[in-house]
Amino acid sequence: MDGGIRACLKVRNRKTERKNRMDYSLLASAFGAFFAIMNPFVNLPLYMALTSDYSVTEQRKLALKVTIYSTIMCMILLVLGQNIISLFGVSIDGFRIAGGLILAGISWSMLHGLAITPHHGSDAEQDHLAELSNLAFYPITFPMIAGPGTMATIIIFTGQSTGYKALITIGVVIIAVLLLLFVVFYFASYFDKILSDKMKFIMTRIMGMILLAISVEMTIAGPKSVLPGLA
Repeated sequence: MDGGIRACLKVRNRKTERKNRMDYSLLASAFGAFFAIMNPFVNLPLYMALTSDYSVTEQRKLALKVTIYSTIMCMILLVLGQNIISLFGVSIDGFRIAGGLILAGISWSMLHGLAITPHHGSDAEQDHLAELSNLAFYPITFPMIAGPGTMATIIIFTGQSTGYKALITIGVVIIAVLLLLFVVFYFASYFDKILSDKMKFIMTRIMGMILLAISVEMTIAGPKSVLPGLA
């Protein structure tokens, strides 16, 4: 009887260890993806350029607004993202492929030091920035922080996850990255002085490589689900 109890405990322990490994894997993968796509240090130069005519106090107020708007957008997508794409008859696997391709384009631009059009807006949109009085939402929150890449990443991760615990984990990761974003933007003038152009260059390339690897995984996972024969 004792042997049976020990066997049951071993099975339970294995399941717990497997579940913990999955949780840590999700946590690490989600943090890597969201940090790469919303990287505050990569977005810092653009933030400084857009707020160059603002005082430090105004920059900090703007940083708070950007964080609030970005959090609201991300949480709405986290909870309702699956329902939103379902309304258009799009499967999560199809969205995973499309999202992976978007992230691949963004990461490729990061690796080669090119302008990230889908995440920062087109040239025509940039020409109208001076006419916009509220920078907090456009273009800083959208599309700079919570752009197409961020949206696709949220929907893909929620589609791959099961249960409320996984959803909470993703939510915590997003909030953690946005809090880091707030700190960097809040002290933007300070960080801009201590981060050299070389450091920004290296960080952009490293994040681009990480994001490219994540996008490849997403793009490959989609066809495998749609066409099981490929597996």
